[in-house]
Amino acid sequence: MERISTGPHHTTYQVGDIRVTSLRDGYVDMPTGRLRQPGDRTFGGDLPAQVSLVDGALRLSVNAFAIDDGHEITLIDTGSSNAWHPTMGHLPQALSEAKIAVDRIRTVVFTHTHLDHIHGLVLPDGRDGFPQLSRLLVPRPELDVFRSEARLSRFHDRAQPLDPGQRLSANIKAIAAPGHEIGHTCFRVTSGGETLLVWGDTVHVPSLQFDRPEVAWEFDADQEQARASRLRILALAADNAYCVAGAHLDSPGVGRISRTDTGFRFEPL
Repeated sequence: MERISTGPHHTTYQVGDIRVTSLRDGYVDMPTGRLRQPGDRTFGGDLPAQVSLVDGALRLSVNAFAIDDGHEITLIDTGSSNAWHPTMGHLPQALSEAKIAVDRIRTVVFTHTHLDHIHGLVLPDGRDGFPQLSRLLVPRPELDVFRSEARLSRFHDRAQPLDPGQRLSANIKAIAAPGHEIGHTCFRVTSGGETLLVWGDTVHVPSLQFDRPEVAWEFDADQEQARASRLRILALAADNAYCVAGAHLDSPGVGRISRTDTGFRFEPL
């Protein structure tokens, strides 16, 4: 992978014959109590010194990813628009900065249905974020969750189910990674012998969860299943020399994974 352009809210990479752009929707600060050790135990005075904090909080970047095959663009996740914290909602600015015309985005697909991933379908002023949208894919187990979001009501009937193993295109394939949510899904993007794994919320706190992947997140629907998926996906990336792209890795959230004696290491690209 080669970085070909960058700015405050975007970074674009060449992956074989396609372009992948990391789009920074913003960030959210979370209390350290969101981290959970096995047994649903929080950290107290034993919080590892390696954990990066900003004013005592965990700062999570919020990233979406655009896959451009030269014909159309598939967008993986959409950020939060104005549905959550005011530190987010910068996806339109990121797209403009990256010179990505929203009319070229015909497919939107979600890794899962948490609000910081889906609400960018609707702009703060109520207009459609992607006026030429023709395909909206939601993990099948989470369709009912998506259809319960009143703010997104105009899209409820347009949502199509996404299943593990499904091919979105010749370059993009869905991979099941449940646990953080019941339908949490990663996407393997391949071109020209290169592979990028866009993995959603597999890791929330990169300063800790690579080294200690057993540490879970309070908002995991099933912490044990999330741990198992994280270990499997980390091993898949490390053992196959895949690059990875994470929704909550520090922007731009793209890098390589390697194994250590006790866990894994992330090297940003």
